[in-house]
Amino acid sequence: MSAESTPGPGIPGDTGNTGPRHRAKGRRRKPPKRHTGLLVTAWTAAGIVVLGGAGAGYLYFKLNGNLKSVDIDQALGTDRPKKADNGSENILVLGSDTRAGGNKKLGGGTDDGSARSDTAMIVHVYKGHKKASVVSIPRDTLIDRPECTDTKGDEHPAANGVMFNSAYSTGGAACAVKTVESVTDLRMDHYLEVDFAGFQKLIDDLGGVDVTTTKSIDDPDSHLKLKAGTHRLDGEQALGLVRTRHGVGDGSDLGRIQLQQAFIKALVNQIKDVGVFTNPKKLLDLAETATKTVTTDSDLGSVNKLASFAGGLKGITPSNMHMVTMPVAYDPADPNRVLLQKKKADQIWKALENDRPIPKSATEGTATGEAKGVVSSR
Repeated sequence: MSAESTPGPGIPGDTGNTGPRHRAKGRRRKPPKRHTGLLVTAWTAAGIVVLGGAGAGYLYFKLNGNLKSVDIDQALGTDRPKKADNGSENILVLGSDTRAGGNKKLGGGTDDGSARSDTAMIVHVYKGHKKASVVSIPRDTLIDRPECTDTKGDEHPAANGVMFNSAYSTGGAACAVKTVESVTDLRMDHYLEVDFAGFQKLIDDLGGVDVTTTKSIDDPDSHLKLKAGTHRLDGEQALGLVRTRHGVGDGSDLGRIQLQQAFIKALVNQIKDVGVFTNPKKLLDLAETATKTVTTDSDLGSVNKLASFAGGLKGITPSNMHMVTMPVAYDPADPNRVLLQKKKADQIWKALENDRPIPKSATEGTATGEAKGVVSSR
């Protein structure tokens, strides 16, 4: 994606006058086909906890060799928000949709060497690691992207009024983290990423996930067709659910985010119900898949470190996860884009900075996507 350069980073204000605009005509046009790879966060990676401490040398080194990591700290340097000193942690969770390898078969299209971050979430783990807040960032949000240096040392200029997910496609993980920190003024302590091919296999390894739909969903683009009722979704169906946008709600990415948030809660329930932490065979399958598909920051780039981190999150239940979407409004100049509601968003960032719950006022009156309640845990 090409973009105009600007003198420095920033965030477009509530008026939405920053950056290029093109007046839309008529109804919301059908957006290009995208593929969301929803990262099964550290709760899924927790499957390696037992294996990591089992002393099985060959297995340990095999899993350790599967992991991919990126040195974000070195790429970003010291010009970053300060680390919190209240015991909390912030994790940037991305789902990427590169067309390479197995993803090409799943996603269609051509392998052009590019990738997008069609799913982005800030997971804030509160002090004590018993509660978490999850803030989804719509990929279609228009922001001012700061200049950044990727993990290869290549520099990328700042850009004004571009989609949020352009940060990842421009400079990978480091630029995505830099952009999130610029928008929120929060330090991202860790980074986790998975592609949608890995997501599909993780769900199959878990034996599927149970969800209940209150409405029928029929979306040819995501190949998902479900009647209203209770379903056990396999990997392909789960991938269709977190990708769908035309079959439910107002057809926007915001509606898809609501489905993703509901699915994550169902997934966390399923992990606890199927005995991930007590079933050695399931642990092995899950660990093999998770370590092959996940990419982390270098601080989590070993089985021991990732297992320790994931094990510390086991106490977080769905009832203790507060999930919201970053406050946005539809762009009057282009209904396929959204604009950050900065004053409301600042309430969220300030709450997380101080390790406090997100106030209801931060998300009242914002664009929603109208898909809330369509999917729930069984």
